[in-house]
Amino acid sequence: MFDVGFAELFLLSLIGLLVLGPERLPAVARTVGGFVRKARASWASLRHTIEMELAEADIAEPIKKANEEFKKIGKDLADIPEYVAEDLNSIMSEMPELEPSESTVEDQPAEDQQDSTNNKNDNV
Repeated sequence: MFDVGFAELFLLSLIGLLVLGPERLPAVARTVGGFVRKARASWASLRHTIEMELAEADIAEPIKKANEEFKKIGKDLADIPEYVAEDLNSIMSEMPELEPSESTVEDQPAEDQQDSTNNKNDNV
């Protein structure tokens, strides 16, 4: 990340020793090490969170598309009774109305008419 080699670390340690002195240098090194550890942990946590959000977004997109398709299908299914009722009404308006009580001998086929005539003659 920073590309710090041994020479740079040695130079920083020497400057720290001269500025802080041998008594305070170990305490400051522990404090700086703690800050570096916390910074790395925070960075790792942030990176993990971002990766999880991206993975969730990748998973959520197909789910959203499927949800939209299901809503569309549900709406189409809800509209079916209206279409059926319209079709049924148009069919019923085109058909002539027949009532069972109005059926006469004329509505029967010719063979049935002859049978009924023969039956009347036989009864006489």
